[in-house]
Amino acid sequence: MNILRFEDLVVQGKVAGQRVFIRADLNVPQDKAGNITEDTRVRASVPAIEMALKAGAAVMVTSHLGRPTEGEFKPEDSLAPVAARLGELLGREVKLVANWVDGVSVSPGEVVLLENCRLNKGEKKNSDELARKLAALCDIYVNDAFGTAHRAEGTTYGIAQYAKVACAGPLLSAEIDAINKALEAPKRPLVAIVAGSKVSTKLTILQALAKNVDGLIVGGGIANTFLLAAGLKIGKSLAEPDLIGEAKAVIEAMKARGAAVPIPQDVVVAKAFAADALATVKASTDVDDDDLILDIGPKTAAKLAEQLKAAGTIVWNGPVGVFEFDAFSHGTETIARAIAQSSAFSIAGGGDTLAAIAKYGIEKEVGYISTGGGAFLEILEGKTLPAFEILAKRAA
Repeated sequence: MNILRFEDLVVQGKVAGQRVFIRADLNVPQDKAGNITEDTRVRASVPAIEMALKAGAAVMVTSHLGRPTEGEFKPEDSLAPVAARLGELLGREVKLVANWVDGVSVSPGEVVLLENCRLNKGEKKNSDELARKLAALCDIYVNDAFGTAHRAEGTTYGIAQYAKVACAGPLLSAEIDAINKALEAPKRPLVAIVAGSKVSTKLTILQALAKNVDGLIVGGGIANTFLLAAGLKIGKSLAEPDLIGEAKAVIEAMKARGAAVPIPQDVVVAKAFAADALATVKASTDVDDDDLILDIGPKTAAKLAEQLKAAGTIVWNGPVGVFEFDAFSHGTETIARAIAQSSAFSIAGGGDTLAAIAKYGIEKEVGYISTGGGAFLEILEGKTLPAFEILAKRAA
């Protein structure tokens, strides 16, 4: 994908004295008192800001936070806690600016944080009038927010249409590079893990991957639907019987390419969905009518681990069992450890996946951890993200 990169502009000496508008993803979780409870996204935004400051730019940064109503400010929608944390990380004061659409005062070498961009009328629907006003604020627009790359909004798409220069920041550039490495030119075999509660939410992803991957591992409720498609009983487990036909089609599509969707040979079941429920390992052919399948069994996990260790590229989205409950976490842990031990290039994304990576402490062993949930899923579906599209168009 041909895009202009902010790093290149810095190297070329084109940033000094320029007004740089950075769209970051600072949408962080907070407690009821407004304290940030997890600051990964804030920390991930720092390199682009420091790059612009060191190059002598006048820097404006903005982000959305939560789901505010446009034009109606509420204290809980404010980026004030983010401004404070950003100031700590940058070692300087970061002033928070409200009502900024019609003009921002910032000098070269300074950085300001522009209040929650989704408070601006027309942001979500990408109003042309707003887009032009945003573009007038800057000389260089930098998109560094992969988490919102699947949305065509004022600060992710509209401003990029009209800004003098539109480019990708270091975080977005790294996402693009990792995605290209994993999906456009992967080292084979390419193995994808797609897990979650419902086939319906990831059917298009499964169908898209079935055309490209060498191995497609399914887990969670999705695996239960595939077990039904293979003619096995799943008791009272979560599944979507009306999508058995679609599951069979994915299996057949893979088979036609000489690839496979491994069906679990053993599973971990319980009589109730609870952390203290008694976990029992059973062959997939022995599931009782009152059983709930909550994890893959040890034989299945070991077999999948061998497949992952032999892979050239791994794409991971979703834990394969109810890993929040220790008794049903072994399948996901085995998968996670196999990915960590594999020499394959691995890319992982999605909230539950990141939680599993953190739980097993394998952050440094995963090739690339994507910062975007919805955007990552749309990439797996084979969609072109609006933010990528407009940056490529502007670079042409």
